[in-house]
Amino acid sequence: MAKVRKAVIPAAGLGTRFLPATKAMAKEMLPIVDKPTIQFIVEEALKSGIEDILIVTGKSKRPIEDHFDSNIELESNLKEKGKTGLLKLVEDTTNIGINLFFVRQSYPKGLGDAVLHAKAFVGNEPFVVMLGDDLMDSPVPLTKQLINGHEKTHASNIAVMEVPQEETSKYGIIDPESHVGDNMYSVKKFVEKPDPKEAPSNLAIIGRYLLTPEIFVLLEKQEPGAGGEIQLTDAIDKLNQTQRVFATEFKGQRYDVGDKFGYMKTSIQYGLTHPEVKDRLRDYIKELAGDLTAQDKKTEPKSKK
Repeated sequence: MAKVRKAVIPAAGLGTRFLPATKAMAKEMLPIVDKPTIQFIVEEALKSGIEDILIVTGKSKRPIEDHFDSNIELESNLKEKGKTGLLKLVEDTTNIGINLFFVRQSYPKGLGDAVLHAKAFVGNEPFVVMLGDDLMDSPVPLTKQLINGHEKTHASNIAVMEVPQEETSKYGIIDPESHVGDNMYSVKKFVEKPDPKEAPSNLAIIGRYLLTPEIFVLLEKQEPGAGGEIQLTDAIDKLNQTQRVFATEFKGQRYDVGDKFGYMKTSIQYGLTHPEVKDRLRDYIKELAGDLTAQDKKTEPKSKK
């Protein structure tokens, strides 16, 4: 069985939910306190044993490459001023311990098309797809959990998590067949963004996929689906008809940074663990909560006597 050593990070989206900030800036470079979201993804891959990563980019995404490249002028300036702590932070993003490659997706044709751009990079090996909108926190990285599942089944393995039934139209949803382990399911079918009334379950695909290379043959033939795009979920459903595809239910903490509110919540939650700001942020939240409570009391309707 081939070792899982490659990952693909699609990062070619336009980031329209964060306009105007993303007009000239990659949404993957939006910081969570002081670290770009894409760095969290790369670090998860590293902790999971991944050796090579292909980042699929698009227009205005050059800052992603620059972030993981050296900056001689900045490094020299920090060294001259004796700012060794900051210098190490900068150097660690260059010497991150994993091989990074880049390819551009010229036209936004969907997630399936972005993954198809990795065909030559992947070759005939199993690989992982990691989406930048989902940050995962658990003792065993989610990517590593999928790899562990693949080592047992020798098959594709998709990460899923329970979501409210009314939100199933936002996700790819699985129709589970049976449990094959503590947190793994065999799957009847995969459905892309079903109507909540028709969704076969509330187990949603959450941005981590371990796939066998046979997926590329299907993606090359895949017709546009929901939203007029090449949907990866549709190709996975077809793959499941010829070889088993399993789903692993994630039990850790998922941070959705794909929209403004989720991004703000994630920034606050990470800020509460950041050594430089956690104490002041906690005090500010308490102060803010008191102010909001006082404002609410002022606006409460007075009872009639």
